[in-house]
Amino acid sequence: MDNQFTIWTILKLVGSLALLMYGMKSMSESLQKMAGPQLRHVLQSMTKNRFIGTITGAFVTASVQSSTATTVMTVSFVNAGLLTLVQAISIIMGANIGTTLTAWIMSAGFSFNITDFVWPAFCIGIILIYSKKREIVGDFIFGLSFLLLGLGTLKSTGSAIDFTQYPAVMSFFSSFGDNYSSYFLFLFIGGVLTFCVQSSAAIMAITMTLCGTGVLPIYLGIALVMGENIGTTITSNIAALTTNTQARRAAFAHFFFNCFGVIWMLIVFKPFINLVCSMWGYPVDGTEEELAANAILLPFILATFHTGFNIINTAILIWFMPLIEKIACKVISGKKNVKGYEEEEDGKLKFISGGILATPELSVLEARKEIQLFGERIQRMFGMVIDLIHEQNDNKFVKIFTRIEKYEGIADNMEIEIAKYLDAVSDNHLSDETKASIRAMLREISEIESIGDSCYNLARTLKRLHSGRDDFNEKQMGHIHQMFNLANDALTQMNVMLNGKKAALNVNHSFNIELEINNYRDQLKNQNINDVNNHIYTYAVGTMYMDVINECEKLGDYVVNVVEARMGTRQKRE
Repeated sequence: MDNQFTIWTILKLVGSLALLMYGMKSMSESLQKMAGPQLRHVLQSMTKNRFIGTITGAFVTASVQSSTATTVMTVSFVNAGLLTLVQAISIIMGANIGTTLTAWIMSAGFSFNITDFVWPAFCIGIILIYSKKREIVGDFIFGLSFLLLGLGTLKSTGSAIDFTQYPAVMSFFSSFGDNYSSYFLFLFIGGVLTFCVQSSAAIMAITMTLCGTGVLPIYLGIALVMGENIGTTITSNIAALTTNTQARRAAFAHFFFNCFGVIWMLIVFKPFINLVCSMWGYPVDGTEEELAANAILLPFILATFHTGFNIINTAILIWFMPLIEKIACKVISGKKNVKGYEEEEDGKLKFISGGILATPELSVLEARKEIQLFGERIQRMFGMVIDLIHEQNDNKFVKIFTRIEKYEGIADNMEIEIAKYLDAVSDNHLSDETKASIRAMLREISEIESIGDSCYNLARTLKRLHSGRDDFNEKQMGHIHQMFNLANDALTQMNVMLNGKKAALNVNHSFNIELEINNYRDQLKNQNINDVNNHIYTYAVGTMYMDVINECEKLGDYVVNVVEARMGTRQKRE
């Protein structure tokens, strides 16, 4: 009965793979929660040259146990202009090295009964989860335990199957000879399987099981591993289809990097594998009895090959990063109009429009970048208001006003979409720091949208003035210009706050500008009453004049609210 390949056996194999994949996901997300902000700073600061960037990518990926997470962070920084494409390529190369640590964890799991250590780990993990302060550490231990339990179950279930009792299975694998056509086929199978299950770790585990049980020869097993390397890049390229040009170029560079490695490896395929096998003392050309006796070495051989392959590939291509960048730019061409934002793009979300899947911590980073872009668009909208007040041509006036109207709709849409995105992120298990960040960002987008409303109100007042063929006198225009300058300074400082690091920012400048706006409004309000009474201009013009001034003061209040939310502080009110 033990040797029968039953439905129950298949379910155990699939279930153990599911445990492994879930454990890897949980462990990766927990590590990112613990070190998310620090990792972002590392990526930003440690990419000064290609070598440091590569080491950084390897370190970060080994830390979070996810090359996908590293790639997502890298793409986010490229989109934000914090990293060049060359810097991104160096990090992605390093990520390929860092991800090989997973193979070594698995090989250790296949070498002895790893499940003996799982149950105490589960006990420790559940205690930490309910301790609140150590909740994320508990999640990590649980994830690691699930991974190891999946590995242990996969190993024991696979070892219990006597494949010699199933001539069809043995005949299938024995039908593939020691030739390149077989290598190409298993290369293809490895790529397709990795793409289908969305986990290179799962395919590596399957390969170790098949090789360890003697079903799959080492050459074909390594071909599967090489296919897995390409399969991971297919996933990222499909995910990047909905992102911007630079993101697609980064994904393509990853694909190019791995494909190049597979090509040169196929040229030296058998000699390289024989060298790795000799390092572990594995008799590639030995008898069936010798191969069976040394089967325990196969997981380590696969891990060694995986690491050696990626290190050598990186060592070769690290000198050609500018060339890879040129190839990526040639293959993935961008839009010709790079000056400013095109009309069609103004309403689109740039960072959270879908595409590459991010963990909660990374999703918050994407939302932060989107809010920064939101603030910049709102300031451009205010710039249109400044243009509007100077425009005398009726057709041009209508065009500018129509564009402001469009931007007002864009602001409403951006607030809704970012809020929906943050609500979706908040449904995940988050750290206290991340929860606080989401609350602050929700307030930020609400206040930024209110700034957009103020800009639209200003435009409507100016349109009413223009339609009535009235105009402000020179003195009024001078006051409005000064108020507009103060409001624009406030917006500029707001965007500095949104884009900078909290520790290096000073909120007092924003507070001082807002106080100056308030005082100037009060001064102009009293002066306007006198000017209307003295018949310097009509009451109607005076009303529209004060509408402009008061709306600028409201705008200044909204700006301060954004700054307060961003910095986690409050202005002292008199």
